[in-house]
Amino acid sequence: MITLAIDTTAHLCAACIYDSNDDRVLGLVVDDIGRGHAEHLFPIIGRAMDMAGMTYQDIERLGVCVGPGSFTGLRVGVSAMRGLSLALSLPLVGITVFEALAETASKHEPLLVVLDARRGEIYTQLFDTQGQPAVPPAALSAEAALALAVDSHAALTGSGASILVDLSAGSNGTLAVQDNAAAADVAAVARLSARREPDDNPPRPLYLRSPDAKPQTGFALARRATVQ
Repeated sequence: MITLAIDTTAHLCAACIYDSNDDRVLGLVVDDIGRGHAEHLFPIIGRAMDMAGMTYQDIERLGVCVGPGSFTGLRVGVSAMRGLSLALSLPLVGITVFEALAETASKHEPLLVVLDARRGEIYTQLFDTQGQPAVPPAALSAEAALALAVDSHAALTGSGASILVDLSAGSNGTLAVQDNAAAADVAAVARLSARREPDDNPPRPLYLRSPDAKPQTGFALARRATVQ
């Protein structure tokens, strides 16, 4: 099965063409753009297609990383892939950053994926030794995330790992860190998208915190009365 997967949840804009029959990445483009995912996404997909020597007609499944991450980047990626799914009549699978990071991690110990959510918060999800979710994703304080890591005897992966290591300094024991990547591997998103059932993994954005931008209140004009 030929799968096209993308990730726009962080500072990277990434696309991967993956052949699940041979377990082989055919095309991979990852650009560190910071912002501007809407302008860069389809050119990056095009470059991955060229690398693979394929067109949209060769694609059999679509995958998208659904977060958590940048609100704007998330919406760009999910809406773009939903549009492609409709236009090409292809199934679309949603994969979380947690799942993609756990996919590339070692499976011999419990794993706590920890993402720096800023403002003293950590996005977390705990996985068992088989790489399966043990708890739902959550936004925790750094202290609560550290307690979860200690209580579960889990290794850490993700951009929040260094925060928890610094927080644990001076306490008994040390935290094991597998990786401190700030973004998932888009090839892992593609592999998972090829394996997962679309009906069980909808392309729904994973928001663990309310957006910063909110409608202003207190400025609405009173509705004019209608003359009968």
